[in-house]
Amino acid sequence: MTTQAGALVLAGALVAACGSSGPAGGGGEGGTGQVWALEDAALNPIEEASIDRFNEGSDSGELELATFGNDPYKQRLRVALGSPNAPDLFFNWGGGNLKEYVDAGQVEDLTGLLDENPELRDAFLPSVLAGAELDGKNYGLPMRGMQPVMLFYNQAVLESAGVEVPQTWDELLTAVDTLSAAGVTPVALAGTQAWTELMWIEYILDRVGGPEVFQAIRDGEPGAWEDPAVLESLEMLRELIDRGAFGDDFASVGYDVGGASTILAQGDAAFHLMGSWEYTNQLNDSPEFVETGDLGWTTFPAIEGGAGDPSNLVGNVSNFYSLTSSSENKEAAREYLSTALTDDQYISDLIEAGDVPPVQGIRDQLAETENGDYATFIYDATADAENFQLSWDQDLPADEATEMLTQLEQFFLGNQTPQGFVEAMSGV
Repeated sequence: MTTQAGALVLAGALVAACGSSGPAGGGGEGGTGQVWALEDAALNPIEEASIDRFNEGSDSGELELATFGNDPYKQRLRVALGSPNAPDLFFNWGGGNLKEYVDAGQVEDLTGLLDENPELRDAFLPSVLAGAELDGKNYGLPMRGMQPVMLFYNQAVLESAGVEVPQTWDELLTAVDTLSAAGVTPVALAGTQAWTELMWIEYILDRVGGPEVFQAIRDGEPGAWEDPAVLESLEMLRELIDRGAFGDDFASVGYDVGGASTILAQGDAAFHLMGSWEYTNQLNDSPEFVETGDLGWTTFPAIEGGAGDPSNLVGNVSNFYSLTSSSENKEAAREYLSTALTDDQYISDLIEAGDVPPVQGIRDQLAETENGDYATFIYDATADAENFQLSWDQDLPADEATEMLTQLEQFFLGNQTPQGFVEAMSGV
């Protein structure tokens, strides 16, 4: 889900500006190493402080932070990598977003660093660390919190309709029918942006076919989109849409203006499938909804007979720092990666800002925060996940992701069939 890729779990969405701050050049000439990251009013001071502490205690060199707005960053990074202006460490989303740079030979393999420092490997939740693994090698370490997609609900609406929180797909279908009969839109959906629709097919395919099906798609295996599980999943999603799960007006509901979140908070819908940042959105925009205890959350329902583990998650695994292969400050960069990202002060600062870092052994620390129930739920769900799939639009090559979102939007509008979707994507 590209729009929310850098969102905080509890501290709000990224403040993505169009300019940049900090030095504009790379670190290719030695001297002070460059660390590139996204602009974020809540987290940039924490990252800056982390680098300052490192510089004060390091003999291997110094680093400095440069930050950029979301879209300018992606373009600037693509141009800079492989040039003399490349940063030494750079922020990324892992998965396919990172793969294009790995395939171009522009990213350092960090597997040896983890092998030399087994305590570093063990410090992170395995399902999150795997987000920067490609072909069995590691190319990044987590540097921010986790952002899985969860099924949020309005408890008051469910109770009024006599509906229980669904644990299985069949229970979800029954809930849709019951809520529709009660005159309530079952599921809020901001259908003006296709990435909000993507979450549904991601989870359904995972539950039906297991993560291996999409892995084959991401790896570009011939015929991968034609796997029977893909068609079955699309047919299940078609049934959900035709059943009236999203109502009649979802195509006019906007995400950026808080449309779907407001519909949920005001009791005009029962469910909302969204990234974990939805909690922050509700805290900021509808605090009374949260204070009443009516905002609930759960994992996506299991699909009986499916190959996917019900613990599996989709969403934005975390954000990562990766080391450029051309860096002339590798000693300092490797020391920073191996010491600063698991530093007690850094972790505490992230938690205080409302983040849920993917670090082992911090559950009690999270539980003591103001929103501890939610923070520990996110932590436990991620710790227990058999697999954590990066959002497809981040994990696929840009052209394929764009076509997928276009086809999915048409699918939700009823202008594309399950078979037509498969054929369209097979031709990309």
